[in-house]
Formats: sequence, structure tokens, C-alpha cells
Amino acid sequence: MTALHLADEGEAADLAAFLSRLLHYDRSAAVRLQASGTTLAVFGRPPSFEVLAIRAVRLAKPYEDGLDVSLDRTVSAGELLESLDEAAATAAVPAAVTGPPWAGVLPPRGGWRPEPGLPAPEPLRALVAAAVTEFKARTQELAPERRIRTELDRIGRDIWSRTVGESALPVRAVHAAQALGFLRPGATGEVRLFSSGTWLRLRTAYGSIAVRQVTGIAALGLSVR
Repeated sequence: MTALHLADEGEAADLAAFLSRLLHYDRSAAVRLQASGTTLAVFGRPPSFEVLAIRAVRLAKPYEDGLDVSLDRTVSAGELLESLDEAAATAAVPAAVTGPPWAGVLPPRGGWRPEPGLPAPEPLRALVAAAVTEFKARTQELAPERRIRTELDRIGRDIWSRTVGESALPVRAVHAAQALGFLRPGATGEVRLFSSGTWLRLRTAYGSIAVRQVTGIAALGLSVR
């Protein structure tokens, strides 16, 4: 297996935390790896949120594997996590797996422009907390016989598809950012919103959440179900 040499133990620990959170939502999660130069981009899709999560990892030296100087492979998140040695700041690239549909639909590399209307980090966290509280309250108000998946999904769609501030970003994108450790309390650094074509991207110092904007009756996201 090809070894990845991460910049330091902190990068290794953050990558391990990201993979662990993805696996919490999907024990068979896959991630798409793209490495070029000293940057490794790790893409994952936690199914509960229907968004694309992106974690950029710094490498200690440019990627190389024989004559190959770039990497683009979809692998098991669990196998990648098992291969990660935080103390040595290394990880082995697992064998490729059959990629899920989302792995073939990634946001563009460039063309991103800033979008206005996004609240500051603290109001964003408060917004998520209020949405979670509302979801719990509304589901608890249901009669026992109505606490079925279709009803819970209906309430969830109503809450999480709302937009944030004066932007077009759905609340579930901010919820995903917080759940995956990208929107940490007390963290420094800007939280910004960008767009490119049909994509929106919420970017923090710890990672990004991307969603696609679609029209009509479909919800914002990578899939509708």
C-alpha cells in the first residue's frame, strides 16, 4: 500500500476524528481521496445530512507513488482509519472500492465566489441548537402511532431545508458542519459561504460542507429520497 505522510500529529488526529464521525453515521462509509502536491482532499457523505463533507489534510511531502504524482481513489473510510498511525503521522491508502454514486459528483475545483447573508459562527451554532430542540419537541408531540419514519422525515425536511440568514444555504448544511467538527465552539477563523454554478460551500478552518442547489420540488442536496 502507498503511504501518506501527513504534516504532523495534529493533522493525523483531525483526519482520524473526521473519519470516526463519518463512520458514526455510516459504518460502511466510503471516502474519495484526491492528493496532489502537499494537499490531500478527503470527501465523504454522511447520509443523515445529505451533504458533501470535505476535509483538507496537509501532507509533509508531495504525494508520489512510483511515477504517479497524484491520487484519486475511493476507499473504505474504516480501512483508512485503521491504517492511520497518529504518532507517526502516516496512513496507508487502502485498495479502491466500488464508489457510491455521490463519489462521481464532486463540486468544482475553482470558480468559487463569496456569497453574502451568512450569520457569524455563534448565531450559526445557536440556529442549529434551536432546530434540534424544535425537532425533538415536534416529534414528542406526535401520538405514539404517528411516530413513524415518514412522519419524522417530514418534520426533518421542514426544519432542515430552511435557509440560513439571508443566504440560500439549508440549515442541514450548518448542522452537518457542527456534527462533523467543522464548527467548533470558541474556534478562531472565518466561516464563509461561497457558490460555484449550482453548488454552495460552507467553509471553515476545519473543513467544508457542500450542497447542490436544485429547483422545483426537490430539496437542496445531493439526492432526494
